[in-house]
Order: sequence, then structure tokens, then C-alpha cells
Amino acid sequence: MRRRVVITGMGVCAPNAIGLDAFTLAMKSGKSGVRFQSELKALEFVCQIAGKPELTDELLARYFTPLQLRGLSATGIMYGVMAGIDAWKDAQLPIAEKDKPDWDSGILFGSGTLGVDKFHEAIHLVDEKKVRRLGSTTVIQTMASGVSAYLGGILGCGNQVTTNSSACTTGTEGVLMGYERIAYGNAERMLVGSCSDSGPYVWAGFDAMRILPRYYNDNPEVASRPMSASASGFVPGSGAGALVLESLQSAMARGARIYAEVLGGAINSGGQRGEGTMTAPNSEAVQRCISQAVQNSGIDNDAIDVINGHLTATAKDALEIRNWSTALKRSGIDFPYINSFKSLFGHCLSAAGSIECVAAVLQFKELQVFGNINCEDLDPEITKIINDERIPQKTISHQPEIIAKASFGFGDVNACAIFKRYKD
Repeated sequence: MRRRVVITGMGVCAPNAIGLDAFTLAMKSGKSGVRFQSELKALEFVCQIAGKPELTDELLARYFTPLQLRGLSATGIMYGVMAGIDAWKDAQLPIAEKDKPDWDSGILFGSGTLGVDKFHEAIHLVDEKKVRRLGSTTVIQTMASGVSAYLGGILGCGNQVTTNSSACTTGTEGVLMGYERIAYGNAERMLVGSCSDSGPYVWAGFDAMRILPRYYNDNPEVASRPMSASASGFVPGSGAGALVLESLQSAMARGARIYAEVLGGAINSGGQRGEGTMTAPNSEAVQRCISQAVQNSGIDNDAIDVINGHLTATAKDALEIRNWSTALKRSGIDFPYINSFKSLFGHCLSAAGSIECVAAVLQFKELQVFGNINCEDLDPEITKIINDERIPQKTISHQPEIIAKASFGFGDVNACAIFKRYKD
């Protein structure tokens, strides 16, 4: 018997807003977080825009001690700690006492690349034979699990504290991994989420691949165009999202506010076979992932009324819509409402799934479906499959009942989570 799992806290550090309240307003109003980045111009990048959370010294001081900040340059850790602490506080959970860990609470916080700037600094110091100047935090900032280690120490979690990494699927995969740990009785609470570093050393490879938009450096807010006929590549982004998952029994016992219930989901891979490659999805695997998520959640295809897709503003957007339609056996006006939040803050790489999960779940609370921006010229290959009314270009009033959220990543990996409006 699986235990019921609910979401009792959320936090976010996103390009268009930091903090849950500000982020909610940004999502409802369609505020973009994509901005021109002067450092990318100085380095002669073709794409000189990105989505990057705007941090200040005052803001960082709310989350880190002066000692913790000394030498801290890993932006992913900064974003992750901020989102994670906010989610924990939002759930109104205490921090463990100094002499005793919280054995029932764990952390599963993912990352793709972490501490890239610190690596860059370390390489130069090593090459200059100045190893002793590296400092004591170099290892912590550059190990993949650095963000979960930081959060584990701050919160005092004594259950599993770990990190997952599955490219752009990381955040959604982490939600499902945390869900399973609680559902099968191995933890009462799991702080799940993911983060991504920002900066040229993270984004350079994508610029070299020529998969980023190059014609919007003077007009960054309209550059990210999922489902648009004029989409020309994804805008790189960064940040972090975090959710507190909790057994329903624990949440009810302490009178916690519940945002939504996690029904389950599915994770798979296309094996880079057929049409699947390191960078392109195997459609059969995507369809199987969606179908298995529905089956594992104990619902019917028709129960899903909102989809938050992966939809990166590339030529693969129409293929993703086709895969959703095939898997759910729904099309035209019968298709669920669908949105892509990448239109608002770009593709946040390993942080994408978690930030987008936070935004997706907020729709339950707000009784709305957040709008897509920059797709006034919908791709005709998409509107052949689904009615354009199912792609709201502004936030609309709607009480979601069941939301499907999917992420697909390099390596031909897939994850689909199913969230439900909480009912006693």
C-alpha cells in the first residue's frame, strides 16, 4: 500500500522573481525574466540574453552567514539554498536542534553542473602552482551534491540527503524520487528540488551548438517563444525551485496547509534508439512515460485538464504536442490546457523541472491557468493537432483538477509527474 503524499511548502529563485509571493505575481501577469547579459556580449556570444535570478548582497545575507558567504561563488548553491530554505519555512517546519538530526526528514536536491565558476578559479590557481590558495570550500562548492549538503547542514535533516542529475529532467525526476521515498514509508518529509549555475561557462556549450536564439539581443523579453512559428531556439536560464513533500498523515497531524497531492508519475529513457539520440527524444519513450504516469497515478486520460509541458521553443515543440496527443488519445478542443513557462524565464536546464513544478502547482492555489507569452503566431503544425483555445496566451480563470508536468532531457531521458487538487 502506497501512502498518500502531499505538497506542504514551496520556494523558488527564478529569473523573473525570487520568493513565492513575487513569483506568483510574475507568473499571473506574464512577467519575463529574460534580460540582456553584458558579459555575454563582451565574450562575443551569438546569444547575449539569458534568464538569471537577480541577487543582491542584502538578499544573500538573509540566507547565509558571513562565514558561509566567504569565498562562495557557486550560484547554483546560492539559488538552491534560498529556494530550499523558503520552502521549509513555507511548510512551517522547524530546523533540527543542534544535537539531534530530524530523522524523519530528508533532502533530494538535484543539479546538473555545480560550481562551474569555482572550477574555473581552481584551474587557474592550480596551473599557476597556487594550490594552497584554493580555500577550504572548493570541494564543497564543486561536488555535485554540494547543494544538498549545504541544505542538509542548515536544516539538520537526518533521513536521506542526496543529489540526482538527469540533465533537464532532474527537477521533475527528483519530485518523483522523493514521492516514492515517502509513499513507501522510508521518510515522512522530503525537501525536493533542483538548481542550475548561471554564467558563460554554463551556457557556452549551447551557444556553440547554435541552438540559442540569435536575433533577440536587443529585445530579450520576446526571445523565448515555445509553440511559436517563429521560435528559434531556447533561451538559457538558471535558478532553483523547491517543494516540501510530506506524508498526508504527517501533514494532517500538524495541521499543515496543503497545496496539492502528488499522485505519482513515471521515469524512463528512449535508450537513444530509433529517433532518440543524445539530444533528441525517442517519441515512443515519451508517449510510454506519459501513459505510464497516468496509469501509475490511478487516473484516466480524460482526468487531466492542464498540462505543463517541457516545450523549449525549438523545432521539437510540435513533436512534443503530438506525443502528448497520442499518449492521452486527445486532440482538438478535447485536449487539456497546455502551457510552457519557459516563455517567461527561459530554459533553466537542471533547475527547469523544479521551478516549473512550483509554478504548475501554484495554479491550484490561484484557481488559474498561467498564460503563455510570445506565441501569438502559433506553430501551424501544433494547431493541426490541438485547438488554439487550449493554449492560453494570457492567464485565465480555471480550477485545475489534475495537472500533468513533464520534463525531457539530453540523454533521451523522460519524467512525468501527476499532481491533483487536494481533497480530504
